[in-house]
Order: sequence, then structure tokens, then C-alpha cells
Amino acid sequence: MGYDVNRFCIGKDLTIKEVMKRMDTAARKILFVTTEDKRLLGALTDGDIRRWILEDGDLSEPAENIYNKKPKYLSRGISKIDERKAIFEEMVEALPVVDEQMRVVDLVFLKDAVREDISGEKADPKLKVPVVIMVGGKGKRLDPVTRILPKALIPIGDKPVVEMIIDKFREFTSADIYFILGHKATMVKSYFNDSVNGYNISYLYEGEKALGTAGGLKMIPEDFPGTFFLSNCDNIIKADYTDVYQYHKDKGYDLTIVGSMQHFVLPYGVMEINSGGELKQIMEKPEYDYLVNTGMYVVEKNITEYIPGNTMFHITDLIKALQKNGKKIGVYPISEKSWLDVGQWESYKETASHLLEKLEG
Repeated sequence: MGYDVNRFCIGKDLTIKEVMKRMDTAARKILFVTTEDKRLLGALTDGDIRRWILEDGDLSEPAENIYNKKPKYLSRGISKIDERKAIFEEMVEALPVVDEQMRVVDLVFLKDAVREDISGEKADPKLKVPVVIMVGGKGKRLDPVTRILPKALIPIGDKPVVEMIIDKFREFTSADIYFILGHKATMVKSYFNDSVNGYNISYLYEGEKALGTAGGLKMIPEDFPGTFFLSNCDNIIKADYTDVYQYHKDKGYDLTIVGSMQHFVLPYGVMEINSGGELKQIMEKPEYDYLVNTGMYVVEKNITEYIPGNTMFHITDLIKALQKNGKKIGVYPISEKSWLDVGQWESYKETASHLLEKLEG
């Protein structure tokens, strides 16, 4: 395909934190570990990083600690048909093409193989998992615009944010979309009733009383499927939703939270003192990493029994109730740049100016 292999190759001494940044820049879920002259040493995927994070691994450690040292690869000169047969058989994000000295000279991506369909294979069918989107919030952090428009209809380019969220889900699931409506419900429904995109949306109404970020789930129908996606209406997640769903099911979780690894630098010298007020040390501009709730979840329907009816009840309240009752709650980590938050002005402006670029690839 003629890819710039430098974009996808890293050294084994690069820190895992830097690897995450490189993976975001490359806009793919895999990088290849090579020597300086591009001799293949191994492969490193977002799944490797996810496992490291879940094991409470130190992000300042080198990539050498986590990469696969026995990578699959293709030899230069292989036919296009055999290339695609190989990548369909392996079902990996990408395979490197190497020369006689094991130097990476090109890359073959599964996404390209599916698109070209040379092998005659077909992509896996989409999930049949419904999506519930909480569309009832007032969007106070985006005031004064949300005095006129509901938060869900705040535009990003030529589409409102909630439509972009639907489009991302549509890449992975063909099941119905459900809106839990509240504030300015009529405007949201009118927009989608007039849409030419043919979304199959069902509407559930909170009524005059706001029910919070989880209370509206009590209204889902009796015949609703056992597992569903849940999303706020102000965050766009760039991830493999099929993998998120499968992770949730494989682990047997009742609720899985998609969490974004966020890096923060405190722009001050932080002082540590003893009990008498004497200075012990100053840490200049300390750096911290946190796994942040993105507002996207995979949910088992049976947890709705812990939600009270017609009452303000937030997702944090639900999580506490589930933990109290011994339910299993998991976290699926994604990278910092895989979460686009438009729920407050600074993040909205950043997302609006860079979104099209970030969603490509």
C-alpha cells in the first residue's frame, strides 16, 4: 500500500506513555518495534497497553516490557491475494512486510483488506446490540448556547454532536437507537424526524422531572435486550466498539466503563511539609496520569433493578449501588486522544477545530 513505515515503527526503549501518544498520532491500534535500521523486533497493540494499565503498570516503563517479541509478518514479494489471505487468517490490525534482512519495508492493514475484498472474504457482521443515549441534560457547562439549543444538537461541523455519536455506533452495531429525552425534547425529536439519514430511533421521555444520568434507564421496555451500550450525548469515543463489547462479555461484567487515560501536568511547584510546617521537598510541575470516565458504558439490563423509579439518580449512584450488592464493574481503557469531550467550552472548541482530522484513519 506504500505506507510510511516510520510512522508505525518505534524503538523498544520508548516509554509506554510515549507509545500511547505515537499510537494516537498514527491513528491505528498497532505499532511495530524495530531497530534503528528498521529490523523487526516485535509488535505492540492497544490491547497490550490496555492489559498493562489494568495491571497497574507504570507508564514510564519502556515498551520492551510489553511488546510481542514473536510477531507475525509477511515476506516482500508475496502476492496481493496471499497478503490478504494471511491477514484475514491472523485477524490482526496489521502485518508488516519485511525484506530478506527482516527490515520493515511496507505494511498491510486489515481495514484495507476488507475494503478491497480481493480475497473474497467478508467482514464480520455488525453487532446486534442496541444503544441508549442520554439526551435529557441541560448542558449548563455550555451556557448560554444551551439556553437556545439542547446540548445534543450543538453543531460540530455540519452535524450535531449526537448525530456524530450515532454515526460512530453505526460502524459497529445495526440495532436500534434509543433516546432518553428531557430538556428541549421536542427540538431533538423534530431534528431527527426531519433527518434524511433514516435513523431508527425510539424515544423515552423523562417528563418534567429530570432523572439524572442513570434514572431514565428505569424506563427501558420490558422486552429490551439483555446487553446494551449506554452513552452520554456529549462525548465521541474513537475505539473498536466490538472489542469493548466482547471484553465486557468475556469478563462477565454487569457494567463496563470506558475510561480514557488522561495526562495532567500541574503548572506549579508542589510543596510537601511535615506536621510542624517544615518543608520536606518541592516537586516542580509534577505529572499525573488518571483513568477518567468518558461517559460510555456497556450495560446488562438486570442492573436497572437497582435504579429507583421517577427519582434523580446519577450513574455514580448506580455504580455505588452495584458495588454494594456485589455486582462486577469493569473498566475498558482507551488512550487520551480517543476521547473527544464536547461537554464544556474549552474541549468543545478543541474538538470542533480538529474533529474531522481525528476521526479519520
